[in-house]
Amino acid sequence: MWQLPLAVSTVAAVLLSSLPPVLGGLPARAVFAVSDAALTHLAVHHDSGEVYLGAVNRVYKLSANLTQLRTHTTGPVPDDPRCYPPPGVRVCAHQLSPADNVNKLLLIDYAGGRLVACGSIWQGVCQLLRLDDLAKLGEPHQRKEHYLSGGREPDAMVGVIVEKPGQPSRFFVGTSIGGRSEYFPTLSSRRLTPDATSPEMFSLVYQDEFVSSQIKVPSDTLSLYPAFDIYYVSAFVSGGFVYFLTLQLDTAQTPLEPAGGPVGPGVSGGERFFSSKIVRLCANDTEFYSYVEFPLGCSKDGVEYRLVQAAQLAKAGRQLARSLGVAEGQDVLYAAFSQGQKNRAAPPRESLLCLFTLDEVNQRIRERIQSCYRGEGRLSLPWLLNKELPCINTPMQINGNFCGLVLNQPLGGLQVIEGHPLLEEKTEGMASVAAYTYRGHSVVFIGTRTGNLKKVRPSSSWARGG
Repeated sequence: MWQLPLAVSTVAAVLLSSLPPVLGGLPARAVFAVSDAALTHLAVHHDSGEVYLGAVNRVYKLSANLTQLRTHTTGPVPDDPRCYPPPGVRVCAHQLSPADNVNKLLLIDYAGGRLVACGSIWQGVCQLLRLDDLAKLGEPHQRKEHYLSGGREPDAMVGVIVEKPGQPSRFFVGTSIGGRSEYFPTLSSRRLTPDATSPEMFSLVYQDEFVSSQIKVPSDTLSLYPAFDIYYVSAFVSGGFVYFLTLQLDTAQTPLEPAGGPVGPGVSGGERFFSSKIVRLCANDTEFYSYVEFPLGCSKDGVEYRLVQAAQLAKAGRQLARSLGVAEGQDVLYAAFSQGQKNRAAPPRESLLCLFTLDEVNQRIRERIQSCYRGEGRLSLPWLLNKELPCINTPMQINGNFCGLVLNQPLGGLQVIEGHPLLEEKTEGMASVAAYTYRGHSVVFIGTRTGNLKKVRPSSSWARGG
């Protein structure tokens, strides 16, 4: 899925020049613009090239040359963010008013021939829309599993759909929770049933008395750090794994706040520090025993960039692969970071585009798992465990496809995985990243916070860190 940065004005446009050259033979630049709503998310069908846009109160379908084909209205809807369950299920004690439905997630479910469009109203319910004409197939909202996120920000959720032949697709979703851990898991794996109206739609893939396909922020963590949350920036699938890029409060560097203390951006309180993390799960792990997270960052000339802003998975082109010493077509990750570890809501304009190979990331994760199964160190995931638990010596063979056991999990990495710095931007701030390979060349597009689009071709010297 391709994502647009949050629009900073009432006019937003999609430029064909920012899409992959799979749409060859079209004009050099085609534009679709709306003047009365912000565009928030974008998905491109990998066969037809048709474009789907999530916006405030609407979802659009465009042809490959950006001609508008269909529009589906999603709002405004009578709502109040304090209503749980939403007013469509139970009478709410709070006064309702027309609320804009901001699209927070837009994914193509190829196996189901439908679009998953999640919005900001009614605690984050999702609509399932037919790809052909955007007709609404369903909007499950009767059960707590149907409420995915209470945040109203358009960048509060990320997700991926994992398809397996002969089995229902799985929907992995990560979301900030706004302090409401009793309502929303921060990370979960959910069913996509063939019937869009089934009450089992979006139910957890697995759940018993003790274990389920979800990660919740413990209430103890929120008691110690009321502002703690996990902000999901990107999600992707590679091999047999699902990855999430996140920003989260660094509890090791941020002082404790008293219960009932200030929460949210722009409030008074102690200085807060954030860390970027890459989270990895096995795609077929229903109990989440394979959960591992590692700090991620980049540095240039002794300056650290630790606030991830955007990322895109791509294949290494022939020349870049040769420079990196990897096979052509290997998965690489481009990520844009802002400088330092503070000001998550208003990050510094100083930015750095960096490259990670998935082989390097997976090697670091494998080495961490192996050391823990040798009984070395601790699990090192204080926000989730609320105590330091020792690794248990369990002799066994840990290969690259290991998906965890009931012990030695969840697991946190200790040392930052450092990316290869590619490009520095000091004035405009990087807000979005898109990448692809064209005739053996790796090409990266960078969207800035000032509304400019920059095209970059990673060179051999950059790939080597020169």
